[in-house]
Amino acid sequence: MANLSVEVAGVTLKNPIIPASGVFGYGREYEQLFPLSLLGGIATKGTTGQPRPGNPAPRIAETTGGMLNSVGLQNPGIDAFLERELPNLLTKDTVILANIAGSTIEECVSIAEKLDQTDVHMIELNISCPNVKKGGAAFGVHCESAEAITAAVRKATKKPLIVKLSPNVTSITEIAKAVESAGADSVSLINTLLGMRINIENRRPILKNNVGGMSGPAVFPLAVRMVWQVSQAVSIPIIGMGGVSSGADAIEMMMAGASAVQVGAAIFTDPYAPVHIIQEMEEWLDAHQIADVHEIIGTVQPW
Repeated sequence: MANLSVEVAGVTLKNPIIPASGVFGYGREYEQLFPLSLLGGIATKGTTGQPRPGNPAPRIAETTGGMLNSVGLQNPGIDAFLERELPNLLTKDTVILANIAGSTIEECVSIAEKLDQTDVHMIELNISCPNVKKGGAAFGVHCESAEAITAAVRKATKKPLIVKLSPNVTSITEIAKAVESAGADSVSLINTLLGMRINIENRRPILKNNVGGMSGPAVFPLAVRMVWQVSQAVSIPIIGMGGVSSGADAIEMMMAGASAVQVGAAIFTDPYAPVHIIQEMEEWLDAHQIADVHEIIGTVQPW
């Protein structure tokens, strides 16, 4: 049986598969289905400085090959997360990535300072959420602001720092290089692509927020392309995501240059998706007589 363990920013994951932030809550519902210890890690629901109610409904829209969401970082806030959720997560024998976001640099710094006092394994800084009207998208769109928020959070914590990048930019490689230079230990990409659907009977957007983030199988080729481009531009490890639905997809993402893989929308159609993907990866590696998953990372051979 192939060795699936990988290392990202000095942290060892038993396998590369991580449920993405926002689709897995804090794991409590999925724990009824399978042991969370089967997972390489868990990226928690995005946490802000204060509780947020999220955006008004409707905030989910189906689309061909995927979905749009404008949930808007609904969460109980960092203090409730530290009190109610993190202690439970840290008992699950898997790596916990605390996903954080804020409307200001100061908010993100404050959250990171609080997390620095805990046993959380990694921090994932979301500078890319496209469905919050201030904060997220603004930081991730320009090199200068991406660099500034990364540098500030870097100073606030000794934890391994992952910066989650937006695809809604002119050049994701330039943003990746900017956050690497500011001290990011890893980058994760891609977050959702900004999309819109319209109800043609009432001429209103289906989402109350008008626009939302698109995820699902339709975005997978875009994600693979961006992961590959970023892998050529930075020397820090990459966590790839965007439309991953199978073990073959995860292997493809790793061949493009990812050291680990997050799974998002696939979990909505199959709650067991992360477990199935891990099993499918094992089967593929064994069938190809590959002893260690490291052997496939970044091995695509461009023409």
